Amino acid sequence: MALVTGASRGQGEAEARAFVDEGAAVVLADVLDAEGRSVARSLGPQAHYVHLDVRKPTSWARAVAEAERVFGPLCVLVNNAAVLGAGGVEDATPEEFMNVVAVNQLGCFLGMQAAVRSMRRAPRGVVCSIINVSSTGGMVGYPGAIAYAGSKWAVRGMTKAAALELAPDIRVNSLHPGPVDTPMIREEGVSDEEFAARWRPIVPLARSARPEEIAKVALFLASDESSFMTGSEVVVDGGRLAGSPPPPADQSSKREKA
Repeated sequence: MALVTGASRGQGEAEARAFVDEGAAVVLADVLDAEGRSVARSLGPQAHYVHLDVRKPTSWARAVAEAERVFGPLCVLVNNAAVLGAGGVEDATPEEFMNVVAVNQLGCFLGMQAAVRSMRRAPRGVVCSIINVSSTGGMVGYPGAIAYAGSKWAVRGMTKAAALELAPDIRVNSLHPGPVDTPMIREEGVSDEEFAARWRPIVPLARSARPEEIAKVALFLASDESSFMTGSEVVVDGGRLAGSPPPPADQSSKREKA
């Protein structure tokens, strides 16, 4: 049984759908109750929605208890819920900074803590899996997003600490997406072409990811296909961290020579 946070829309919804398609029972958790219930209904009896504020230990306790009541002990946790948060070193307020940290970093920690207690009750011999969704912002710095970058680097570090503590019974890996076409980074009213144009020059694959592409990697990390992976960082970014793509003129020249 898998629990996915931030599952009412975007990447979390895609992850929940991928797990159900693979035959898993999935608990979708979010604060967007109407949207979450709608997604769960569309997925059928293998899905169930719970309200979860990832910042609060009591909310985690209730969500995990409800998940166990419906489907049994957790075997997979996808710590997907996150907020972006703007503001750089000089202009981010302490309140803004801590709000991002509370969701992205504290929420991830509380999720692991709550999930482990449930995973300890999984059937003997089952190796459980925690997937902490970080970001390319947890691998390199992004200006104007000091809280987001800091929190996502923290997720990366917590993943490694937890992987060492919880082995061999629970695997813990971090997932580092690049730009993904979700409401988190696509502002309301931005057209498909405007959004595509933003990423075309700076991502070697010349586009953003579809949520389903990230979901498939989360599914891999939850499955036995990744059975010898723990404490790993899996980057899914269209090549963005490989370096800067060449200017368009150089790309055209290459194609002509080929």
